[in-house]
Amino acid sequence: MHVLLGLALGAIYILLAAGLTIVYGLLDVVNFAHGVFYMLGAYAVFLVISLTGSFWIGLASAAIITGLIGALAEVFLLRPLYEKHQLYPLLLTFGFSVAVPDLMKVVFGLIGKTVDYPEALSGFILLGNIPFPKYRLFIIVLTAVVMTSLWLFLKKSDLGMVMRAATLNSRMVEALGIDVSGIWTVGFSIGVGLAALGGAVAAPMVSASPDMGVEITVESFVVVVLGGLGSLAGAVTGGLIIGQVVSFVSLFAGQYSKVAIFIVMFIVLLVRPRGLFGEAGRH
Repeated sequence: MHVLLGLALGAIYILLAAGLTIVYGLLDVVNFAHGVFYMLGAYAVFLVISLTGSFWIGLASAAIITGLIGALAEVFLLRPLYEKHQLYPLLLTFGFSVAVPDLMKVVFGLIGKTVDYPEALSGFILLGNIPFPKYRLFIIVLTAVVMTSLWLFLKKSDLGMVMRAATLNSRMVEALGIDVSGIWTVGFSIGVGLAALGGAVAAPMVSASPDMGVEITVESFVVVVLGGLGSLAGAVTGGLIIGQVVSFVSLFAGQYSKVAIFIVMFIVLLVRPRGLFGEAGRH
């Protein structure tokens, strides 16, 4: 039972960590505002469900709407800073992580907004003799589908292969006449869209609240560092490990579940300083 619960929690970590990995790998930006986009995804699903009454439309809209917000943020706020000191984008995203939640408190108030479970995913399903929440099983399946689609996109599509090439050597890609700036925008949009999807699927379990992205941003960075910066396989592996750690430590000593993830990261980095799938460096 706790293995499955850990898988469901790890699935949300995977969505967030994959988004962080794409943004860092492509733009070389440590996105401290990643939790903000996670939070915006939760509010987006709440608003769209309020307007349409459909959880499924809300789920799809949350990723798309937030992805578009991310694209605008990359074009108008981050892009002017790329030629300046590398700390500037970092400070900008940090400022985002502070300002946007306060803005959401002004607009929506301090009380979290409840998002109902879709009727089809309410209740439990028997896995053998184990009753397991349908919604958490849905999160596991959805994340598997999303990550498989993302892998196919990056490995098989022309745009995905260009993005991978730009990750390794953006100047070479630009010399071939490809609009690297557009590739960066698409990559950033996909990254924050994944974070928003994580927030949208988490909303029925935790409610949409302004500060919901703060804690999970730190945990997502732990997942990325554990798996290895810039590695999608590392993000998946790190998410699965941290999900299991939180699930099993919560079973015996819930107050130490958050501390445990840092202990695991510390142990892994002692053995592999670059993380489980970290590379020596990029050109």
